[in-house]
Amino acid sequence: MDRTSLLRLLLAALLAVLLIAGAGWTTAHAHSGVIVNGAPLEPRHTAALEQTYRTRLVPGRYWYDAMSGLWGLEGGASVGLIAPGLPFGRMDPSASVGRRAGITGVFVNGREIHPDELSHLRALYGPVVRARYWLNARGIAGYEGGPPQFNLVAAAQQARGNSHLRRGLFGSTGSDGQCSYYMHPNGSSVMTGRC
Repeated sequence: MDRTSLLRLLLAALLAVLLIAGAGWTTAHAHSGVIVNGAPLEPRHTAALEQTYRTRLVPGRYWYDAMSGLWGLEGGASVGLIAPGLPFGRMDPSASVGRRAGITGVFVNGREIHPDELSHLRALYGPVVRARYWLNARGIAGYEGGPPQFNLVAAAQQARGNSHLRRGLFGSTGSDGQCSYYMHPNGSSVMTGRC
């Protein structure tokens, strides 16, 4: 084998090694730019969420509470509710407060809640004890290690007065007694009555 043929063979082998290694790297490390609980969201989870909720995920850094299904942007309050129990890793206790840890002293499922969330709880219940609480996906809550003591859904409905909200697979319906609405999972909505 001449020197040129040997050089070509070595270059081809090196290229093959780099392509194989590169393919493995992109498969293992590529992601949609969506970070959940400090880790890149796997492409299969991105696809499943986009299909289930009929939306495109916006690249960013998010936290997710697997017990309640609440989620939000890192450093922010909860902004939505999805299925609980998804395998998105461990939520950081300071996910909603960032470097301001200790600002509210109220922890829900291990996460210190954002001041805006604390304001909503105060509007529903009055003073809120600085403590650790659990919350499930049905809105039932209690002190960590204790029995159920609060129903956030019922408290919110009572605070709104004569109203209802129902969430289902095909969207949400709601009414305050004068205005009724339907909201499709993609975000489009229809309202009727005195809105």
